[in-house]
Amino acid sequence: MATYTKLSSGSWRVQVRRKGRYVSETFLRRDDARRWATDAERQVDRGETPTKSRTARLKTFGELIDLHIDDMCDVGKSPLRSKAATLDMLQRHLGKCNMAALDRERLIRFGRDRAAQGAGPVTLGIDIGLIKLILSHAAAVHGLPVKVEPVDLARIALKRLGLVGKGHERDRRPTQDELDTLTAHFDANPRQAAPVSQIIRFAVATAMRQEEICKVRWSDLEIRTRMLLIRDRKDPRNKKGNNQRIPLFAATGYDAWAIVEEQRAKRSNDDDRIFPFNHRSVGTAFRRGCGELGIHDLHFHDLRHEGTSRLFEAGFTIEQVALVTGHKDWKMLRRYTHLKPEMLHTIQAAKAA
Repeated sequence: MATYTKLSSGSWRVQVRRKGRYVSETFLRRDDARRWATDAERQVDRGETPTKSRTARLKTFGELIDLHIDDMCDVGKSPLRSKAATLDMLQRHLGKCNMAALDRERLIRFGRDRAAQGAGPVTLGIDIGLIKLILSHAAAVHGLPVKVEPVDLARIALKRLGLVGKGHERDRRPTQDELDTLTAHFDANPRQAAPVSQIIRFAVATAMRQEEICKVRWSDLEIRTRMLLIRDRKDPRNKKGNNQRIPLFAATGYDAWAIVEEQRAKRSNDDDRIFPFNHRSVGTAFRRGCGELGIHDLHFHDLRHEGTSRLFEAGFTIEQVALVTGHKDWKMLRRYTHLKPEMLHTIQAAKAA
């Protein structure tokens, strides 16, 4: 039974008491209050929790995206750059779609469109996963009557079509000649502001990511122990506070500590960063250098693969390599490891010695 009360502000409060349940909401108009009360009574009769008026008015998938973002921000987990970019893309492609119309067929069409625009199997898999996350969040947190089964069916269909799946693991390793050519190229360019040569060598020496290299600070350097603190390392579960200390040594053919000392000699401003440059500018310079030298299909991130592989080739164990790279398990670490079989001779000789 619903009870309506007109408040002094002119709004209407509606109270629903039914089967031992009690809920109430306030509306500007009595008609809105009546419609909500009717829906609430029906939900109670079905054994469901009545939907709050704010969420009951949500109709489009774009509104569900906004709801998800608001909830995450409220608990201090606002979307970071990668997830935020994907949410923006979903807002553009599916934001105006009515929740009821977001069925299997519509999601398959979305997948086909994304693939036609160049999205690979891994990227599209992430997109579909985020769609399911948004719908699941709306159902679990707010009790909205949305279904996630169409997302699962669409994923199966897109996987059968070859549009969703595992990506091809890169096994590109730079040769020593390529590394020498690149570093000499940047050393010989007086107009190159960023020390790309040192950054290339440091990337191989530490297996650090491009962005991490351009963020590490002098204040996080331990001179006595030759250790460096990397703050907020990338992690699929929790990036904030995921700090790691790594050793600066010469196990990969490049001496990380010596490179830092080179930078110390050049330090001439108040910037606390060891490499005070924009990581995107470094990446652009690296790509340009590869193009000018005719070095094909080499990405800066391949230097992280190279550093990781060299650590294994130097005889370090999985656990020891993970202390440098930051990987949590062998499955993830394996993706960054491309050992040269001929190096087994060197490893065996070192063990024998």
